[in-house]
Amino acid sequence: MHYKEAKSILSANNNMNIYRGCTHGCIYCDSRSKCHHMEHDFEDVEVKINAPELLENALRKKRKKCMIGTGSMCDPYLHMETELKLTRKCLGIINRYGFGLSILTKSDRILRDLDLLKSINNNSKCVVQMTLTTYDENLCKVIEPAVCTTKERYEVLKIMKDNGIPTVVWLDPVLPYINDTEENLRGILDYCIDAEVSGIICFGMGLTLRDGNREYFYKNLDRHFPGLKQIYQRKYGFRYELKSDNDQKLMEIFHNTCEKYGIIHNNEEIFRYLHTYETLKSEQMTLF
Repeated sequence: MHYKEAKSILSANNNMNIYRGCTHGCIYCDSRSKCHHMEHDFEDVEVKINAPELLENALRKKRKKCMIGTGSMCDPYLHMETELKLTRKCLGIINRYGFGLSILTKSDRILRDLDLLKSINNNSKCVVQMTLTTYDENLCKVIEPAVCTTKERYEVLKIMKDNGIPTVVWLDPVLPYINDTEENLRGILDYCIDAEVSGIICFGMGLTLRDGNREYFYKNLDRHFPGLKQIYQRKYGFRYELKSDNDQKLMEIFHNTCEKYGIIHNNEEIFRYLHTYETLKSEQMTLF
């Protein structure tokens, strides 16, 4: 990793990335794509060492409270967060200034900050989002090798439920010929049902590949699934969107199951919720 003094921390949509790059090693990661213009090796994580100061300055100047988002580009709970505690410092600032939080991670390190998440949720709104892609634990360790497994993330979701913190799951991506099965989908949905997640974001059964992440993905196919790269290349060529042959069948199961158990599965509705600032007294808290 290396340090950088950033000039700003919040985007126009009030999202922030404290880290740039990742050490989780997920074989499909879109953040590796060249279009994101990362000027260093992906695993050589850039640390915005002055992120807390920048965030406090930004929040102090805001006239209206809003949701602060983090994790959409780079996970806020990378390995170095254990020592650096930059995410924790930023959560403390969000809590102190009375803003809401929408945070996305694959890591159970988030449990370290449960006290702050609860406090934010008590005063405004905190939504914890977790990515779940692969029900089989051994397969998960291949696809997402350097982060906690799906079962461990499920345990995080249950802890959030027990503490009254709403949760949203990202069911994305689903890799053709690898985890695009009914067994995988139903396993993940069972976790979501048991953890009483508020919503599940799903863009269909498949993945996207662009220059940068495509090469890394194919290298890992050669390593873990010999011969599968050639099947991908013949079927999809250089397409951006690689849809599973099982998409229609699996999406029908997905939507029917969510309807049955009262899980929101309309992406636009979920995104609207994630971006809507609310307090305990707000009538909008009934949205989910």
